[in-house]
Parts: sequence; structure tokens; C-alpha cells
Amino acid sequence: MLSFVGSRLATETWEISVQPTDADVAPEPLAVATDILKSEVIQQRKSTVSQVLDASSLQRVQQKMDADEAVVFADLELPADATPTDDAIRLTVGHHFGIWSILPAIITLSLCLVFREPLPALLLGIISAALILSRFDLTDAVLLPAMASTSAAGILLLYLWLLGGLLGIWAKTGAALAFADWTCAKFVRGPRSAKLVAWGLGILFFQGGTISTVLVGTTVRPITDRNRISPEELSYVVDSTASPIASLIAFNAWPAYVGALIFVPGVSYLATESDRIGFFFQCAPLSFYSIFAVLGTFLLSIDKAPVLGKRFREAIAKSRQVGRQSHPNDAVSKTENSVKVETTEPTGFEGDVREQIADGYHASAFEFAIPLIVLIVIAVGTGFLGSKPQVRWAFSAALVVAAMIALCRGLRMQSLIEGIGDGLKSVTVVSVILVMAVILGGLTKELGGGLYVSGMIGENAPHLIVPAVLFVMTGAMAFATGTSFGTYAIAFPLTMPLSLSIASGMAPESGEWFVMICFAAVLNGSVWGDQCSPISDTTILSSLVSGCDLMQHVRTQLVPACVAGFLAMVAWTVMTMIVT
Repeated sequence: MLSFVGSRLATETWEISVQPTDADVAPEPLAVATDILKSEVIQQRKSTVSQVLDASSLQRVQQKMDADEAVVFADLELPADATPTDDAIRLTVGHHFGIWSILPAIITLSLCLVFREPLPALLLGIISAALILSRFDLTDAVLLPAMASTSAAGILLLYLWLLGGLLGIWAKTGAALAFADWTCAKFVRGPRSAKLVAWGLGILFFQGGTISTVLVGTTVRPITDRNRISPEELSYVVDSTASPIASLIAFNAWPAYVGALIFVPGVSYLATESDRIGFFFQCAPLSFYSIFAVLGTFLLSIDKAPVLGKRFREAIAKSRQVGRQSHPNDAVSKTENSVKVETTEPTGFEGDVREQIADGYHASAFEFAIPLIVLIVIAVGTGFLGSKPQVRWAFSAALVVAAMIALCRGLRMQSLIEGIGDGLKSVTVVSVILVMAVILGGLTKELGGGLYVSGMIGENAPHLIVPAVLFVMTGAMAFATGTSFGTYAIAFPLTMPLSLSIASGMAPESGEWFVMICFAAVLNGSVWGDQCSPISDTTILSSLVSGCDLMQHVRTQLVPACVAGFLAMVAWTVMTMIVT
């Protein structure tokens, strides 16, 4: 067992926020509620906890205080179907450790960019975060609890067993290559049309996040490989049409999740859940980063991208000139040669993919298409019918269907098991990276890195640059933590009151427009930071399904993503000048 003995390295700082600031609230029940939220922060291992309190919840606290009874967190919660009254307040309690809060993220990101090895960088980041939190027993106090969590188990189930098994079956039967042959013959005429297929599917799968990344990458990679599309191009298209399109075509879980975070007492257009969801959709046209990101991938797809960076252009040029030689027995034209990936990380498959196909087995395109259709129907269908897409159900069904089709068409059971085993091996490295990224992200959020970064901006900033500053701030938070949804939980309860406070000095219509612009900047900043971060699950998965080295994907994507971010900041600044 690896352990250390010592004392806490950094001083803990608590931040308390009450909105509206001029609310008339009795100090005694408010103090008790603050202490309860502090306990929740510690028990739940979070950096911030925010709770809406109305007169009834504060009265319950006072009654228990008068009766000398213990007050618990449940006493503060509003009923599920209750609408906060006009006199409600939002109490936000958080803590951070100053500059130490972002030190693990800085260590990890620096080592990733310098040495291009994510595993040791993530491990050192986890160790530094554990030391700051005084969890000196790294195995029992940090790694084991995190790996035993639902989040880590879900990663292993979905991306190691289900996705790995499905990729292994398709590799053993040659179904993916058969689908690529059929698609190339029917629809694809070259690299440009192959990339347009990837871009179109990215728009179609607007659920966003990991589901869009996996579906698009898994479907399109056989086609792009056959048409000399570089892994860097595919990973960029996959990554930049996942979360950006989900924030634009938001018929998914985003509006409801974000809507719960942006309630501010006393603001009429944010009063009810339907008001907040409507506000989300009203702000969609102001999501300039998402618009420019999706537009950038389209321009790349038609070979008209104006700014890509030297590294990206070199990768594209190399992929067009150098293709992996086709199998000697295959009558495949040179234009269909696939691109050879320089590294085996993160997918792990080596050699000619045709040599992995079981002897004597001849696949059909429908062996790839049918499981894929099953996967899409279940994932998208459950998303529309329920609260969120059931991705694990979808991949489980696709895996079973793919295995049954292969066995019915003559694949031996031994070959099937061998293919599944090879598939599991191929995604082992990326599964470990994902689990470690989740562990580091949780520790960084617990350290209060996002809260510390958000405290670097105040109400005295000139209102013209506030949207741009919010974009950079939330982008830095998401980049450091590797999550956009986690950033929203920290950023919106802090930035919405800030933007409303600045807007209070404007005309009502101008003030509402200003708040909408600030909202869009925070929403998009989190998307940008998550998309660029090497410890983000969508970034890691984009490299996995595209066959691209993780750090090569991060480096090549950074230039066009930063260009889109800069253009978005200019657009928000111009919009602010116009409306105010």
C-alpha cells in the first residue's frame, strides 16, 4: 500500500453567496442553512453546493431551532413540484484552496502537452490533488473509491466491454470493411464526400457528448480510412460536431439540466422551469462558438478551411500521399487505400485489418448496418421517450445482434470469442485513460478549481468585455476539469447573478439581451474548454473512435478551435455594443 503521513498543504477558503444580495432574511436560520451546505460540500466531496430557499424552508429551519432539534439538508429542499416564491433566495456555498486548486490540472496539462503521454501525466495530477486534500493513502482513499463509483464502472462497461466487444466482432468478421466497400461504391467519390458523410452524421446525432462521438466515429471510420482521410481530420469533425451541435439543436437533456442551474429569485423570465427552458432556446442563436465550430468542420469537409495550423495541414497532406497498401488478393483501387495510423494508441489494433478477418468468412454490409441501426434506434428513441438516451442498452443490443448475425452466417464460436477478446484489448488503454481522467476531474472539482477561477472576475469589469471574459473563464474551468456539465454546475450559479447585477443598470430590454449574451458565452465557453481538454471524455473518445493519437488530436484541433473561439468573442462584443 502506498501512503504518506503529513499535514494539509494548502489553506481552505470558503465562499458564501446570497442572491439577491439585498434580500431581507433572518440571520440565524441563514447561518444554520450555510453550515448545512458546508457539510454537504464536505460529505459529497464537491466544491460548491447551491440551494434555493423560500419562506417555508427558512421557517422550517427556525421551528427546528426553536425546538432544539437537529436541522438536516432535507429541511432546506423545496418539494419537487413547488415553484419558488418571489421572496426566495439562492444560497451558494463553496470552497477552494487558492492557486493550489488548479495545480493538479496545470501539472497534468503541462506534462500531456510536453511529453504527449497522458497516463503518467494523469497519475501525477491525481497524486498532487490527493496530497493537497490530505488523502495520503492513495490507493484506499483515492483510487479505490473513485474506481468503485458508478461513473467509473459505467466507463468500463460501455467503453471497454460493450464498445470493445462490438469493434472486435466487426474486425473479426470484416463487417466494417464490407460496409466501407458498399458505401464507397454507392455514395463516396473521394475524401471530400467521405468527410461530408461524417459531418452530416455529426449534425444528425444531435444528442451530443459521448453518444454522438461514438456513433459518428464508429460509423464513419471505415469509410474515411478507405479514402485517405487522416485520423486528425476525422477526430476533429467528430469532436467539433458533438457538444457544439447539441447546444444549437438542443432537443436533448441540456435545457432541463442547465435550466435547473440558472434560477435567480426575482427575475420574471427565469421564474419557472418552462421559462428557463424557453430562455435556453432563445439564446441558441447567440451560441456563436458552436456556430463557428460547426461551420469550421463543414469548411474542412469541403477542403476550404482557412486556418488549420501547420501540424494539421501536414497530417492532411501526408494522409493524401501515403496510404496503406491493399491486401495482395484484393482488387481494390489505389484511391481506396486506407490511412496508416502512426501509433497504436489508443485503439491498439496493429497490422493490416484484413488479416484479422476469420479465414473463409465473407462479410456483408448489412452485418455492420443492422447492429448500427439497432444501436441508433435504441439510443435516440430512449432519449426522446425518456429523460436521457440509454446508451448502454443500445450498445448491449448492438453487441448481441452483431454476434448473432455472425454466428448465423457461419462464424465459429471460437473465432467470435477471439474477436471479442481482441476488441477488449484494443480499447484497454483508452479505458484506463478515461477512468483516470474521471478521477482527476472529480478531485479538481472537489478542490474548487472552477470556483477559484471564477473568483478572478468581479462586477467591476467593463460590461463590453464581460461576455468574452466569461467565455475565457468558463473555458479555462472546463479545460482544467475536462467536463462541460460539471463546469455548468459551478459557473451558472455564480455568473448569472453577476450578469444580472451588471444588467440592472441598463434599460430592461437591453439588460435582458445582455444576460442572454452572457448566458451563451458561459454555455459555449464550457463547450470550448471541454472540447480542447486532453482529459475530457469526449476528446479521448474522439481520438479512440478515429484511430488518432490523443495528443495529436489535441494539438491539431487546438488551432481551429481557438480561431472559432476568438471569432465568437468578437461577435459577442459587437452584439453587446449594439444592444447596450
